[in-house]
Amino acid sequence: MTPPEHPEPESRPALTVLIGADTFLPHVNGAARFAERLAAGLVKRGHDVHVMAPSDGHRNHGTFIETIEGQPLTMHRLASWRWYPHDWLTFVLPWMSKHHARKALDSVKPDVVHIQSHIVIGRGLAREAHKRGIPIIATNHVMAENVLDFTTLPPALNKVLLKFAWDDAKRTFDRTRAVTTPTRKAADFLEATIDIEGVIPVSCGIDAAEYTADLTPRDANRIVFVGRLTTEKQIDVVLRAIAKLDPALDVTFDIVGNGDQRRNLEQLTHQLGLDERVTFHGHTSDQELRDLLTRASLFAIASVAELQSIATMEAMASGLPIVAANAVALPHLVHDGENGYLFTPGDVDELAARLTDVLTAEPEERLRMQRASLDGVKIHDMKRTLDTFEALYRDEPLPE
Repeated sequence: MTPPEHPEPESRPALTVLIGADTFLPHVNGAARFAERLAAGLVKRGHDVHVMAPSDGHRNHGTFIETIEGQPLTMHRLASWRWYPHDWLTFVLPWMSKHHARKALDSVKPDVVHIQSHIVIGRGLAREAHKRGIPIIATNHVMAENVLDFTTLPPALNKVLLKFAWDDAKRTFDRTRAVTTPTRKAADFLEATIDIEGVIPVSCGIDAAEYTADLTPRDANRIVFVGRLTTEKQIDVVLRAIAKLDPALDVTFDIVGNGDQRRNLEQLTHQLGLDERVTFHGHTSDQELRDLLTRASLFAIASVAELQSIATMEAMASGLPIVAANAVALPHLVHDGENGYLFTPGDVDELAARLTDVLTAEPEERLRMQRASLDGVKIHDMKRTLDTFEALYRDEPLPE
């Protein structure tokens, strides 16, 4: 009998994987959530996973076992400092990144390195791993333009910084075996921006079974948004659109998350006369988040800088119609007229019209959109994502 080209996954030796992440718990954002789920998923499959990430502060560093997504992970917490223009961001000193990388590589001796950004930790780790001939996989979650909100530099210098950032990203990615990013649109963006080829779209993935869809008619019109309260999310556009809705709809808006724009958004809420209709929940537990999604009428996102949007996938897994800006990767998740509607970014009147379309839809139409969301999120199953990265780590053909 001819032996199989590859042994069954159960019989393959476990890999030692070193993940470098510039953002990770306790940070709350899509890139951090992906890195956490990836690391935990790999541990659950039997791999030895180590994560390099910033510490809570420059004194709380060292190597620890932490429970992430229910799995024990070996965390290499690096001394980091708070970036004060940002409300939560901590960073590792750039000139220390190679030192930290050498120390971790000496200790872990990984089979493969997987960096989650090209900025500080990922940059140093990629350069040191490349010197040692260790395979490197890079996942890009970054649009450098997003970082410019927090530089405090004048526009002319921001332009120079942006060019430097993308040039440096190319130098980092040129050292890798493969570069991935969450969607085909994001891959096209990256290839056009830094002149590289073969960027592989790999969904961040989601365990849809963790979310509950309520397909029954709603007793109230509740809109929900989940994410960081930052400029590029354009939550002000959603607030202004809600202010234009027919008062008879009696709409409420749940905002889940924190960010540097929270105070400005609270002030805008008051100016628009929406104090009784808008609730800022801040950070919630996972269960509270899922409950808010389950009981909502729809999910609204006006962001213009999403490379995928885990929050939108969570809403889809909760059976919600989605109203989203027609920008970057959101059209990859939201198919206009199927599981919701797209609107022109920043167009308050168009957003208000699309929100009205969903909130006034007949029960059969709403149910059709809900089922389309549930069907659409199936291709983002976390198992498929883990299968793909395991194949990249082993340099094997990718699953279809």
